[in-house]
Amino acid sequence: MIALQIKNVKNFMGKLLTSDLFDAYLLSEATIATYNTFIIDGRQNQEFYTSEEWREPSVRPYDFSMWKDMRTICFQLIKGRRTPVSFKFVFHLIPAYVESILKDGSVSVPLELIGALVLTLKYDSSGLTLTTGTSLSTFLPDRSLDIFWDKYNKLFLENAGIDFEEK
Repeated sequence: MIALQIKNVKNFMGKLLTSDLFDAYLLSEATIATYNTFIIDGRQNQEFYTSEEWREPSVRPYDFSMWKDMRTICFQLIKGRRTPVSFKFVFHLIPAYVESILKDGSVSVPLELIGALVLTLKYDSSGLTLTTGTSLSTFLPDRSLDIFWDKYNKLFLENAGIDFEEK
């Protein structure tokens, strides 16, 4: 796990909220503090769906909502003349992408043990920080997944033109 301080918050926020750069993620949770504090639980609500829809992968492919579907809602809550007091977004990489980025074999952790590859974005008066994390279904002393995920995110940010420094 690493924490990366984003140097140009405006550039990053433009990419987060108005582009598809983070569309490979699911939104686990969001808290946005502006004139009110808005809390979004990204877990999809079973009561909203019929029992057939709930079981249908084409209707509800994941337990969490896709960021691309939540992006405009979050943008509406954040945009305005005033900067938010704070916000926090917790993202999980979509499972198909997890499998795709781990195909090179550099990680020895079996896919079925990986619960999530996580990014947490936190903004407050001290700036914007991106923190990486992994979730496994069991304890493993093997840190290869953590090391891979940390390197992957640094490269991802560099390729996206996002300046950062490691905290």
